[in-house]
Amino acid sequence: MKIVVAPQAFKGSLSATEVGNSMIKGIENVIENSTNILIPVADGGDGTLETLVESSQGKINSVKVTGPLGDQQDSAWGALGNNTAILEMARSSGLALVSTDKLDPLNSTTYGLGEVILDALNKGYRDFIIGIGGSATNDAGAGMAQALGVKLLDSKGNELPFGGESLSKLNTINIDGIDTRINESNFSIACDVNNPLTGPEGASAIYGPQKGATPEMVNTLDQALTNFANVVEKNLGIKIDKVQGSGAAGGLGGGLIAFLNGKLRKGVDIVLDYVDLNKALVDTDLVITGEGQLDFQTIYNKAPIGVARRAKNLGIPVIAISGSLGENFSVVHEHGIDAASPITSKPMTLEEASQNAPELISSATEQALRYMKIGSKVFKNKHQKLI
Repeated sequence: MKIVVAPQAFKGSLSATEVGNSMIKGIENVIENSTNILIPVADGGDGTLETLVESSQGKINSVKVTGPLGDQQDSAWGALGNNTAILEMARSSGLALVSTDKLDPLNSTTYGLGEVILDALNKGYRDFIIGIGGSATNDAGAGMAQALGVKLLDSKGNELPFGGESLSKLNTINIDGIDTRINESNFSIACDVNNPLTGPEGASAIYGPQKGATPEMVNTLDQALTNFANVVEKNLGIKIDKVQGSGAAGGLGGGLIAFLNGKLRKGVDIVLDYVDLNKALVDTDLVITGEGQLDFQTIYNKAPIGVARRAKNLGIPVIAISGSLGENFSVVHEHGIDAASPITSKPMTLEEASQNAPELISSATEQALRYMKIGSKVFKNKHQKLI
């Protein structure tokens, strides 16, 4: 029997690899001589960097960069195999790097993200996976572009200062000085929203308030991004304003398209392609996946659903083991997960569950497979009687 074990990390408790190893222990208590393939997965959001680095025996590189408010920050990126670097923009330009009383959507910058890209380029990497969730910025990737050598000029030929507000004065984009290695590179952008760059569903209107933008600021920023889109089309010949996902991360989605020829895709699809899940699923009899909490939100491109959908395309049954089963969790059954089990077998605190997670995951996996064995015997006997 071949079983693919493809869980997401249990956030705050175990890495995806640790979860998978615990699941395999549970499998081995029930099924002898099974072929168990461990493929740790993620959805392109928080934790993706660690998951891919750990599963590929890669390395995390530390680097000092310009933070969203212009100060120096510690950041990091992952060096994977196959000449691939994985970056999370939140580690250089993220909301978590700014205290709530200092949020500044008018002037915050993605310059640090450009510096992280440069560090990876300098170390020889040319294939990039970039997660763009959790931004503190609304500058459409202008700062990132400036760090990579792009000139953003006003009508007098002066370089624009940092921040989304300054894009209202953008007159000319000069890419002559962009790092030439960009043209040798590929950029896959993990983007799970479809917002356009501007308008009532755009970057400023939808995500600006959580970054500290007042209604007046939202209007200012939306006008600035509109001007940015117009100049991009005029100078670079690229229309980004209405592209789905161009409004992600304060317009960074659009900037990545314009300056890096970035390809926006669902984060889970990027990850599952990188780990080559489809290849592993060939001739597989069962898939076991899971995450910290399975609920109605899981169906929105979370890793377990991404795994389940691919398995279902091949007619493979899927079991999910989770830390808990949350609100309306049963909707996952409509998206490829055949059965879902929590790891808790009795009332306990979150702290107790986290401390005992490896044993609880093994036990839950074991019990799920025991139920499967009973079910297979029942159906087999029933079939024989019918014959």
